[in-house]
Amino acid sequence: MSGEAPRDSSETARPGSVPGGGGPEGLLIAALYGDLSPHPWRDPAAASEDPHSLFEKRSRAMGWLSDLSTVRVGGTDPVPDRATGTGTGGAAPESSWSMHEAGPELPGREPDSPLAAWFQVGIGPVPADRPLPVQPFLCCADDVLARFGTLTLRAVQLLLPVQQLRPTPRRAVLPALESIGWFSECDPGARTGVRVTVDSGTRPSVPDLAPELLRSLRREEQTLFACRSHSTTDHPAMTERSPFDDHLGSGPPRHRVTFHGTLAEWSLDAMGWLAGFLADATVRAGLAGPVLLTVGRADLPVGYRGTSALTPPARR
Repeated sequence: MSGEAPRDSSETARPGSVPGGGGPEGLLIAALYGDLSPHPWRDPAAASEDPHSLFEKRSRAMGWLSDLSTVRVGGTDPVPDRATGTGTGGAAPESSWSMHEAGPELPGREPDSPLAAWFQVGIGPVPADRPLPVQPFLCCADDVLARFGTLTLRAVQLLLPVQQLRPTPRRAVLPALESIGWFSECDPGARTGVRVTVDSGTRPSVPDLAPELLRSLRREEQTLFACRSHSTTDHPAMTERSPFDDHLGSGPPRHRVTFHGTLAEWSLDAMGWLAGFLADATVRAGLAGPVLLTVGRADLPVGYRGTSALTPPARR
């Protein structure tokens, strides 16, 4: 946006790109679809912060940001720090993330694009007693967007680096369940019909694992998402393509299962918990590669596809 402080960057980043190279391991990326109506009191020309800088500050304030300038995302090549372009190597502290990219602040860069925002971080190995930190990741994103406007959310797509979860006996008990009580006091009237799709890309893993994932979702303790039915052939239109570079996950969307049911509340907080739970469940079922997770409202138009490629922030 014009008037906001420029950042020193050698290239315009795009969602799912890794500054300076690197592989797909360790990338947690979220694409949020919907409308972000700007606050009437906010003057973009006088603004000193953008989504990237605020996400970095919010992550640090909540204790989730790694102090290391890089996180290794595969092989031996570190991902350079976005602001400085440097890469000192090393791995992020457990269960924290390193900041990569974020944007755009507002929808409308493309007239027909329903994208509200996207965020990308790097994730190191996750301890066996903790879930993938998708819930705090999306909560930080929610806090950031609330500074800019009011979000009307329609769907979320997430690239989940489930390979960062350690398949130990401790992991088999689904660590995410330990925090399910947070949603026990939700307003019953807030339950929302949703469709949840898990996709393993070119790996034909997920359809075979669908019965095990369904058993996990229907555990007595798992009360956030009430699963009514599932299908390995009937899927929402937007799950047919990924907004992220195919090489970062397991290739283009191809092998998937869609669960139909209701979510305790339509919030990024709830979707983050469900994503962490499903990441636990996929590892428990034997999948060890990145997965694409799509959570959309059940009342989306039949042909709703989101966008095929997220629009990068404009050069400043």
